[in-house]
Amino acid sequence: MTSAQALTELALNLRWSWNRSADELWAQLDAELWALTHNPWAALLARPDYRQRVADLLDRRHLYMSRPAWFEQAHAQSTLIRVAYFSMEFALSEALPIYSGGLGNVAGDQLKAASDLGVPVVGVGIL
Repeated sequence: MTSAQALTELALNLRWSWNRSADELWAQLDAELWALTHNPWAALLARPDYRQRVADLLDRRHLYMSRPAWFEQAHAQSTLIRVAYFSMEFALSEALPIYSGGLGNVAGDQLKAASDLGVPVVGVGIL
């Protein structure tokens, strides 16, 4: 995997919106753009000095995505494949401004918690 592909994979997965471990990486790519947007996709630049940091973050993401989480352990026999969570808005990050207040905050927090617990939830909204 090239460094550009690795950065793309990290930036396009919204886990960065609540797991802030990559913020420093994004800010170093373009501090002014990061301060304005808080959007790693907008700040992506192919710089060779970030390869190891990106590889480490990607390894942690893969571990997070592949580890057996609470749902898988507690409900090993479940036939549940996916749960659709319909909401008008999801407050996941200021980089994805599809929320205006309380409903979005609740929906975003529930998606984040579902992700950490390994509950197979897919958020479905207007965007």
